[in-house]
Amino acid sequence: MYYGKYGKFNIKLMSLYDKASLALIPSGTKASTLYSVLPANGNGDFTHTRGSTATRVNKDGLIESVASNVPRLDYPLIDGVVQDCPTLLLEPSRTNLATYSEDFYLWSSGSTYVTRDQAISPDGNLTSDLFAKTTSFQNIQKTATVVSGSDYSFSIFVKANTISGITLRLASGSYDVRKYLNLEDLSVSNAGGNQTGFIGSKVEEYPNDWYRYTITATSNATTQYLNVYVGNGTVAESGSIYIWGAQFELGDYPTSYIPTTSSTVTRNADECNGAGTSAEFNDSEGVLFVEFAALDNDLTHRRIAISDGTTSNLVYVSFDTTSNRILANANGRIMIYVTEDETQFQKVAVYYNATAPKLYVNGFLRETETAMTAITGLSELAFDNGIGSNDFYGKTKQLMTFNEALTDSELEQVTSWTSFGEMAKGQLYTIE
Repeated sequence: MYYGKYGKFNIKLMSLYDKASLALIPSGTKASTLYSVLPANGNGDFTHTRGSTATRVNKDGLIESVASNVPRLDYPLIDGVVQDCPTLLLEPSRTNLATYSEDFYLWSSGSTYVTRDQAISPDGNLTSDLFAKTTSFQNIQKTATVVSGSDYSFSIFVKANTISGITLRLASGSYDVRKYLNLEDLSVSNAGGNQTGFIGSKVEEYPNDWYRYTITATSNATTQYLNVYVGNGTVAESGSIYIWGAQFELGDYPTSYIPTTSSTVTRNADECNGAGTSAEFNDSEGVLFVEFAALDNDLTHRRIAISDGTTSNLVYVSFDTTSNRILANANGRIMIYVTEDETQFQKVAVYYNATAPKLYVNGFLRETETAMTAITGLSELAFDNGIGSNDFYGKTKQLMTFNEALTDSELEQVTSWTSFGEMAKGQLYTIE
């Protein structure tokens, strides 16, 4: 047994798969259905709805569109390299307010500084534009109507050409946020403006030297200006970069790419529920296990529950309204663990019985309760709180239920990493 910052991991793999009553390892989908691998009779399959198309990263590391109601199996990227196993991606509804997201020629001043379709984009097509400049303040611009006092995220895909940097600007009223991304070391720094309203930035690496760069800020007016500069807008230099896939959305973190043309486009929320029957769940004792990650530490309820369709009889695990908090509920008995970063994958198991509910996270027992109210009628597993609210939005690698007790050793095992490599991949770390 080895111990690390994020939990235990075993060198010898001892699978508990055969004991599971329901097992989801995201791999099979069709319209409106997410297949579970157990039970074999199909009782464990989830019903999935999303009333719009959406995008994902496919097994080749390319962004592709998925039809309405089809669950998204999204492949994680580490340093721009696509990983072997997909996760289930569930997201809230978002609207891309930036029109012509792939045609910067049609942005203000775009016809002067932009040449269309000059390089292969992150979706594998020849649709990325070349953005060039010869003086210090050349930029392209869009405007959007916003709600004053709300948080918005502005993102763009960028690839270096003769210049290795880009500046994004969000300006509204007296707020003027300008942040420069240096593509050589991925550092983000100020590039003029007063930075009032700035919340944060994010850089994500994609294959073929593409990066998705996001800045987030609070608006203080009803009109938002979106500007893109080649390099640092305050420095006189000549050169060019490649750009593709602009997105401007209400929210304090970016979500999956939503392409637009002449009008804004909304991606509807994912809903995934209805798995299992009373045959898969034991009212007296059992285990709910999940390996999941939050999209952002946004202080909202995001739950996965076994229930009877009410909140009177249920067991759930959740990211919660306190920063980086994992919460488990065994029919009214609350157990809590605060992790370092809920956007990294966590292995969580909640064991329930009448006398000693337990919470295990990343290989360790985190909390034990002394009793819980008796449960009756468990019949459904859902990515929500059991009654269709507090929907889970995040990424899920695996989800299992057990309709029998697991020993402390088994609970430790199922929530532990099986190797150092698995732990590194699970946390989306690079091994050097």
